[in-house]
Amino acid sequence: MARLRAPDGCPWDREQDAHSLKAYIIEEAYEVCEAIESGDPKKLCDELGDLLLQVVFQAQIANESGAFNINDVVNAISDKMERRHPHVFGDETAESAEQVMEQWEQRKLQEKGRKGYLDGIPKHLPGLLKARRISDKAALVGFEWPTIDGAKDKVDEEWAELQHAAKQDSHEDVVHELGDVLFALVNLSRYLKADPEDALRRTVGRFSKRFRYVENQILARGEQLQDVGLEAMDALWEEAKRLERDAK
Repeated sequence: MARLRAPDGCPWDREQDAHSLKAYIIEEAYEVCEAIESGDPKKLCDELGDLLLQVVFQAQIANESGAFNINDVVNAISDKMERRHPHVFGDETAESAEQVMEQWEQRKLQEKGRKGYLDGIPKHLPGLLKARRISDKAALVGFEWPTIDGAKDKVDEEWAELQHAAKQDSHEDVVHELGDVLFALVNLSRYLKADPEDALRRTVGRFSKRFRYVENQILARGEQLQDVGLEAMDALWEEAKRLERDAK
């Protein structure tokens, strides 16, 4: 990367700064997640390398201004892992993953001088992911239902309120109640030990695959989707689902 950023290096790499690379960091992180879901070790190895490149790129830019270098990055995270794991590197004990997380959050508050447990959650996280992180942090201090039944009841309560709002003439109320339903479902996902972002992404993938099947079948018959009607499309949708089940 130092060679690419040199005066006689790559024009594109030389033009970049920390801000111009932000979108690439996010993109590469998502591609790592896709590689994990694919179950292909080679693909995961490749994508981890792409993500690592973004870390090296940022460190090189900082090094050029004298702020820090890649060694500082590695040393900092190594030191942090030791501080945050006194039950491994020190004399403290932790009997469960939950206890580890509680201790972790306490140390973050102390180290970073944060005033509350919700401080430090990135503002630009996707909505479902951000909701899950907030739900997790609140649960660490006991702000949660004693059992999953409370979380289920809350979903039912918020769904009823959304239905009531939908009957009224207030778009703002509908948006408000829809948000409450989504948050309640995210909170329920924590009890079910299921990641909501991952669950929705999988559903979107299934929907896209089935819809493409519907589209391809209709086009193969020389027809257009908008002309065949919902009943015909739904029949093909069910056919796509049967094919999926047969394939399993």
